[in-house]
Amino acid sequence: MANQSTHQKIEILSGKELERTLKRLASQVLENISDNSSLLLLGIPTRGVYLSKVLAKYLEEIAGQPIENGSLDPTFHRDDLLRGKTRIGQGTSLASSVDDRDVVLVDDVIFTGRTVRASLEALQSWGRARRVMLLAMVDRGHREVPIQPDFCGRKVPTRRDEYIELRLMEVDDEEGVFLCKNAPEMN
Repeated sequence: MANQSTHQKIEILSGKELERTLKRLASQVLENISDNSSLLLLGIPTRGVYLSKVLAKYLEEIAGQPIENGSLDPTFHRDDLLRGKTRIGQGTSLASSVDDRDVVLVDDVIFTGRTVRASLEALQSWGRARRVMLLAMVDRGHREVPIQPDFCGRKVPTRRDEYIELRLMEVDDEEGVFLCKNAPEMN
């Protein structure tokens, strides 16, 4: 018999609210950077990469100059690789060195903190940043390591059987942040 569970989806942020939140986060990032040319956004796959690109667009509008962004894949630095719940690595994409840069790691959702921990370890392979900050669109709690975002769009307490979906027009043909119940088997 097929699984008949229903997929409940509750809107946390509409497309307009998501846009307003991203613009606020972009302003907060710029307030914490003394030299915009030193700023480097690194998205954590998968949604963090797309989020980083959108954020870079808003940062450019405010700062009046392009903001460099790329991606940082922490897959092979994870401490749970043997558990079999990780995704296939997507590769890291950096246009230049991270040395002496103000790096903002961008992730869609912070949950246990293990992905961010692995990202920090992966970042060390690429050089020594002046400073590393973390931006997460949603903080859903349940930390297993002592890591907190410097910039956070929304805190949404969740149960472990719930998950958060960030939807972006570029990849999903809709925008918003949703709380979903009956979580799929994923990390």
